[in-house]
Amino acid sequence: MNRKMVFFIIGRILLLESILLGLPMAVSIYYWDGGQIPLLFSMLLSLALGATLTRFMRPDSQVIYAREGFLITGLAWVIISVLGALPFVLSGEIPSFVDAFFETVSGFTTTGASILTDVEKMSRSMLFWRSFTHWIGGMGMLVLMVAVMPNLPGRTIHILRAEMPGPTMGKLSPKLSDTARILYLLYIALTVVELLLLLAGGMPLFDSAIHTFGTAGTGGFGIRADSVAGYSPYLQWVIAVFMMLFGLNFNLFFLLTMRRFKSVLRSEELWTYVAIVLASTALICWNIRPLFACFSDALRHAFFQVTTISSTTGFSTVNFDSWPSLSRMVLVLLMFIGACAGSTAGGLKVSRVVLLFKTFRREIRHLLHPHSVTTIRFEGRTVENTTLSSVATYFALYMGLFVLFWFIVSFQPGYDGVSNFTAVAACYNNIGPGLNLVGPAGSYAGYSPFVKLVLSLAMLFGRLEIYPMLISLMPGVWLKK
Repeated sequence: MNRKMVFFIIGRILLLESILLGLPMAVSIYYWDGGQIPLLFSMLLSLALGATLTRFMRPDSQVIYAREGFLITGLAWVIISVLGALPFVLSGEIPSFVDAFFETVSGFTTTGASILTDVEKMSRSMLFWRSFTHWIGGMGMLVLMVAVMPNLPGRTIHILRAEMPGPTMGKLSPKLSDTARILYLLYIALTVVELLLLLAGGMPLFDSAIHTFGTAGTGGFGIRADSVAGYSPYLQWVIAVFMMLFGLNFNLFFLLTMRRFKSVLRSEELWTYVAIVLASTALICWNIRPLFACFSDALRHAFFQVTTISSTTGFSTVNFDSWPSLSRMVLVLLMFIGACAGSTAGGLKVSRVVLLFKTFRREIRHLLHPHSVTTIRFEGRTVENTTLSSVATYFALYMGLFVLFWFIVSFQPGYDGVSNFTAVAACYNNIGPGLNLVGPAGSYAGYSPFVKLVLSLAMLFGRLEIYPMLISLMPGVWLKK
């Protein structure tokens, strides 16, 4: 175990976090809202810790293997969340450290679950930092580090593989730093386009930035108690469309820039994702049509809620918890499916769901025809059995951990089964709002500090796709040389 290398890279990440805290600091100075001292202290602490680690933990060997990559990822996300929570605590806007940690983890993991009962009372700088964590966590802090620090030592492919969501993490360029840079340039470009479209619709600059951060990172933190319900239908359509776009594999956007349109159109995951969104929208629209004055309203709200849940964003235009049971059941199913691999969204990912169904179908055929040999193809290529096995293993582990988290949270008094089930589903799949007490009109404030820490852990497990956090919690990994 190259422990020095692990902490050296974490030191670099803390240096980057101190720089990123400068943006909400600028917002605080502009609005002069009292957040300057808490943000400055957090910046200096991150800078001091980062400088100390990079100075005294400089490794003799600069090689990173898979084990180090998982450890760096798991530890880094916990540490940046701890330090990222300090501005909320020091400003007094979220006095409880557990609550602030929950809120920050929810931000960085792009979950959007909140303990705040009156978000409109928060200062501009804290609202900005809260939503900016979505944007940072959407593509990933470590991916950003690789993009802006191209001369990092070691095999950074193991870091990117540990942080990027989906069954595989491929290169867009022979150099990993170029791949990370391409991903972030595409991410920034889409962010800017959405920001401009929101501004064109009359949304104020601050509001536009906040909602763009939440959409790009598929996080869902807003600045109003009613989320985006108070904005115009045009603005709601823009946000809905971009939630769907940020749920796509970013490799597809790269292929579009390369004018490889046929490769994009042949994407099986893309069309499956589009089919899921359209079918779910049609079913919910039909189900809720009597609740609205006109068809266009029903369609808009159905499409918005489908895209916000399938992309695991968490914005809302209505209290969908009051919808008929069929619509709510569809939304709960979408919580688990999620969006595409290689996107900023959470959930199982469409690619895994497709591969699981194809594996189930092959096994049934094999039972009926024992001597038949069937290969599974996905995205135009034959899928190896090792990949299918890893997907099945991940699914089993995913469901096992979900049941464990649900079991622990169920001990919370005062919360019904639906609230606890959807709270775990929403946190584990990085969505945010659930149903009943944790629905769009509720919050996670009533949970005990212990349950909030458990749900924070569930958010980290979901965002990092289990293995980095699981490996980081195994003592044997740390003790092994």
